[in-house]
Amino acid sequence: MHAAHYDKQVSFSHGTKNRLTRHDLGRFTGDTLFDRLGRVVCGVGRLPRKELFEAWEVARRVRRCCRGGRVVDVAGGHGLLAHLMLLLDDTSPEAVIVDPAPPSSASALGEAIVAEWPRLCGRIHGRVEDIRDVPVNAGDVIVSSHACGALTDYILDAAVATSARVAVLPCCQDLATCDAGPLAGWLDGPTAVDAMRAIRLTAAGFTVKTQTIPGTITPKNRLLIGIPNNEAPQASKVKLEPAG
Repeated sequence: MHAAHYDKQVSFSHGTKNRLTRHDLGRFTGDTLFDRLGRVVCGVGRLPRKELFEAWEVARRVRRCCRGGRVVDVAGGHGLLAHLMLLLDDTSPEAVIVDPAPPSSASALGEAIVAEWPRLCGRIHGRVEDIRDVPVNAGDVIVSSHACGALTDYILDAAVATSARVAVLPCCQDLATCDAGPLAGWLDGPTAVDAMRAIRLTAAGFTVKTQTIPGTITPKNRLLIGIPNNEAPQASKVKLEPAG
């Protein structure tokens, strides 16, 4: 796979929905995990650029405090976040990509990633279902990048009901269906909704971590992580690095 020539003076936005293609190979020339993954994604030529950067920033933050466990990637789309979660922590036995309408190119991307990292073979599965129909276990790590509207709340419901670890990047907070509580007088609507979600997790016995991914990728960049308190001592042993 040869890198195409590109003009380094041309801006390269991390937040665009333009697809990464072979023309972008020259931007991923290193030996790092991220560059290797970038070359695979470019070779497939079907993934919007922002999805690569978004999944990477979410996965590495989540893995700093949530190790092991089955990964449940909700509204997973192409499944890149699920693959990254296993690449960053091989102690997870498997990942499930839950999406009622996965994109047609998801299988091509998954096959390309497994070809590059054969150890993932047979460990990542897709389920064309609603998260409310998928059994979740206490040892799972539920993740979702851009969980739209009330989907974030369905995910939190599943995590609270089973004491599973959870990490969501909420978006499209609908004030008609999402709870802003008494905070809407002080905070803008979407921020109030996400603050109430953090409060809800804390009240349910979770240790909550609030972080952000770079705003250059998406303005909907608040990352909410919840770890059941009975697992918090274990999580605290993981070396945490500054988010950034």
